[in-house]
Amino acid sequence: MAISLYEISVRSFLQTLDAVSGFLEKGLLYCRDNNIDPGEIVESRLFPDMHPFRFQIQQATHHSFGSVQAIRNGFFKPLTDKPDRDYAGLQALVDNARTSLRTLTPEEIDAREGADVVFKVRDYERVFTAEGFLMSFSLPNFHFHATTAYDILRSRGVPVGKLDYMGALRLKA
Repeated sequence: MAISLYEISVRSFLQTLDAVSGFLEKGLLYCRDNNIDPGEIVESRLFPDMHPFRFQIQQATHHSFGSVQAIRNGFFKPLTDKPDRDYAGLQALVDNARTSLRTLTPEEIDAREGADVVFKVRDYERVFTAEGFLMSFSLPNFHFHATTAYDILRSRGVPVGKLDYMGALRLKA
């Protein structure tokens, strides 16, 4: 059985973004219960030379809905607009990505199979197929940033576990 672009992109992104939304909510509740300013989480890092929590969430959303947009229009560029969002703003960013992904149909995404996706930063340019872009660039980046956001929350004491990251499994009906 072949797997479709829609399955490996939209459905996979939604599974994890739904989980990200859930662990963001757990993080906010933990902050409230422990009198912690959520702004401390927003600026938290795992190591001084790593980007903060807000960057991780911004990148996860960009490498999900932004990557699907790249499949649709053939072009992907790094996120340049990285405003200093507060915790609620990060939650809204995740919710917006989830909502946008849910508007897409399998037909419109699957129709892009084999299409070129150009990744360009200044003079650096790489051309992928839609499948190659998703499997070798987009999904690894997405999961790296979602995992790092999860790890930052966990390092701050938020009681999340593996199932909080995995989200709803796609079980056989």
